[in-house]
Amino acid sequence: MITHGRARFEHSAARRLLREKYQAKLTFAHAGGMWRAGPELITVLQACPEESAVIADLYDIPIKIQVSDLLMLVQQRWQEQMTAWLIEHDQLSKNR
Repeated sequence: MITHGRARFEHSAARRLLREKYQAKLTFAHAGGMWRAGPELITVLQACPEESAVIADLYDIPIKIQVSDLLMLVQQRWQEQMTAWLIEHDQLSKNR
């Protein structure tokens, strides 16, 4: 019973570390600001009616950006990291 409890704790800790690892990889610099790729930023960029816009970065600093350039980078980063995260998560689940 103790072994089972320890294994569950270790698996939870490994999942938490994996999440933190990929959250860090989703953060990147562009146009003088720091951004975190994710559904929220993608939605904001898709809602921008013009090609250039001023939006706040991770540190709430207003940055003027080219919407299509940043959107392309965010979508690419998001898919790359989510795919890598899924692969590692599946391997972790198999090792459990």
